[in-house]
Parts: sequence; C-alpha cells; structure tokens
Amino acid sequence: MKAVIMAAGEGKRLRPLTYTRPKPMIPIAGKPHLQILIEDLKKAGISEVILIVGYLQEQIREFFKNGSEFGINIQYVTQDTQLGTGHAALYAESLVESEPFLLLNGDILLAPNVFSRLINKYNRSSCSSVLSIVKVPNPSSYGIVHFDNKTEEALQIIEKPTSEQIPEDPYTNAGLYVFNSQIFDAIRNTPKSSRGEIEITDSIQRLITRGESIKVFKIEDFWIDLGKPWDLLNANQYLLDQISGANQGTIEKNVTIKGKVIIGEDTIIRSGSYLVGPLYIGSHSDIGPNCYIREYCSIGNNVRVGHACELKNTIIFDNSHVPHLSYIGDSIIGSHVNLGAGTITANLRFDKKSVPMTIKGERMDSGRKKMGAIIGDYVQTGIGTTLMPGVKIGPYSIVGPNMNLWDDIPPRSVVIEKPRKVE
Repeated sequence: MKAVIMAAGEGKRLRPLTYTRPKPMIPIAGKPHLQILIEDLKKAGISEVILIVGYLQEQIREFFKNGSEFGINIQYVTQDTQLGTGHAALYAESLVESEPFLLLNGDILLAPNVFSRLINKYNRSSCSSVLSIVKVPNPSSYGIVHFDNKTEEALQIIEKPTSEQIPEDPYTNAGLYVFNSQIFDAIRNTPKSSRGEIEITDSIQRLITRGESIKVFKIEDFWIDLGKPWDLLNANQYLLDQISGANQGTIEKNVTIKGKVIIGEDTIIRSGSYLVGPLYIGSHSDIGPNCYIREYCSIGNNVRVGHACELKNTIIFDNSHVPHLSYIGDSIIGSHVNLGAGTITANLRFDKKSVPMTIKGERMDSGRKKMGAIIGDYVQTGIGTTLMPGVKIGPYSIVGPNMNLWDDIPPRSVVIEKPRKVE
C-alpha cells in the first residue's frame, strides 16, 4: 500500500516560522515533522510515499530527495494552487493507480502504531474506505463524524458544526484515511465549498450518500493537529517523552545530568551546567558554562547557549545563538537567530490567565498559562530585550537594546528606541 501525504499548504497559522520554510519542515525533537511521519510509515510497512508539495517545495525535495536515505521510495507531485484537501488528493491519482492507498494531512502527528492498526482495519473490513476519527477538546473547529456504534459505519460528516450539531460524545475527522480508487470520481464530482475549496470530507459524504461502506477507525492513542505554534510545544513534549538517553558529545567536569538526555556528535556541555531531561541537543552545539537546561527543550545543530542561561520547554532551530544571562521559556526560536545578552522571554501573565496569541489576524487563546515568544529566522535582538507572553517576531527583524515588546513585529522590521540626549 502506498501513502500520500498532503504537504503543499503555506501554514499561515504557524507564522512567523513558515515565512521561511514549509510547515512540514519545522523541526520537532530534532527532526523535521515530515521526516517523523515518513519514518513511522516505514515502520508500518509502507515502502512508497507520494508527497503532494507546493509552498517552498524545494526545501522538501532537497532534504528527502528520492527517499533512499530514509529507506523508502518518494515521488513528488506539485499542487500549483492549493484548492483544498480533495483537490490535493486528486493529484496522486495517476501514481496510486487502482490500488488502495493511505492518505493523510501533512500537519498531523500521531503515535507510530496508528498507521499499522489503520491498515489492518481496512484489510479486515469489506469497505471502500476507512475514516479515522478522534476526540479533541474543541470539536467545533473540526469536522464532526456521526457513525453507527455497532457497525462502525460512517453516517454523516459536518464541517465546522454549530453547537447544536455537536453530539454529546463527539468524534472529529482526524485527517487520516484509507481509500480505494472510488474516491477520485467522488472528488471530481464534488463542488467547491463556501471557502472556495474542494474538501475531501465533502467527497467522503458523497460516497456515504450513494451507499458506499465507509468504516470509522477510532484513534485512542496520541494525535495532534499541528495548526498553531503551541501545538508544536505539545508535540515536542510527546516525542521527548519517548526518547532514550544517548551521548555522543563531550561533557566537562562538574556537569549534572538527570533524566533522559540526547547529546549529539561533537557537542560540548561545559562545566557547571545542569541538565534535566527529557532533552534533545543536536550536533556541533556548545552549551554553557553554568547553564540550566530544563525539561522538554529541543536544541538544534550548531547552537550556542552561553554562560548562565536558563532554558525551559523550548525549541531552538539550527544555527542560533542564545548568549549569556538569558532566560527562554515555553518559546520557539527559529534558525540563525542571535539574541542579545540578557534577552528574556516572559511566559506568565500577572493575572495567571492563559496566554492569547494573534493567529492570522485574530486573537486566540492558547489555552496555556505558560507561553513565551515565537521568533522567526534571522532575527537579532539587542542586550536586555524583554518579550511579553505570546509575542511573535517576523524573520529578518532587528530589535534594539533594552526594548520591551508587547506587540507582534512583522518580518523585516527594525524596532529601536532612540536614546535620550544627555545634556
């Protein structure tokens, strides 16, 4: 069975991180998210993957090439214009031919055993398709799936339901399916939605309406939709909980390591540092001296964390610098970022309420009491910079010394307070 991964979208809700990279290439626990999916598919017995790519696709093609490095065959199809999930799936028709295939959204992360269990469910069932479903805290943001508990037959899918349409025990569409070739005819006959897109869920509903057997598959294990920045922190925590400690670097004297910690090749942990796992630290990085690296940090390759810094529940991409005397908590730092000495990310409101963040122009509640900053690639901050909870800084921006940022900064901005004239 082949797998088709839809990975063409811009990922606007994850900006500023996706201004400079496609969403599937965001690193979590030391690997691009798409690599994690591909490796899990391989474990499930999938040997051929079709990637539907579009936005900044060159980065995906360059990283994965033909897939041989990952022990899997990868083919690419370019979706020039993103017109919905159904539209994306249709691009794979000629490559999957008439065989059943697995289709998944490129922005979900789930327990690796889910793929094999889903495929087994399809092989055991006499049905045309299997639709994965999951329980989520806010079902109104997803498509609600009504189904028969006894037969496990899908009955109806309602996209973005009203409160009256949400049942007492709701399951939502998980963005993971097994289809046969009938889905392509259904897609071709599916009109555009109110958003101007061809939705795969509308195509599935057409199959249900004409009497095709669509079984549901309940995901009881870990599943998350990586749609917003704080979802990346949740996914990072899940993945780090699965690791085993390993050290390929150099640890100087008077370093304390507690819990499971991965330290990459040629990385040095300098004297006086205190590391509490689970942690991931990549290759050729330099930590310390006298740093406090707390649980659930993922630090990339060629990263410098200087003297007396404290990091907590933070993802730092490759080639970034966090010099001395800085505190970075519950934050995501892009690549090639250089933070000035004493840069602080505030991550807790005085009123202890959950931290809001602006997503695609709208204020949204992160649901997290601890939420720091999201910093895009190639950002520079001056000494003594303080970022308030939930602040985002666009790539290629410069923030001057001693600035206190309360609002988001667009890409390629320069924010500097002019010094007062001394008489």
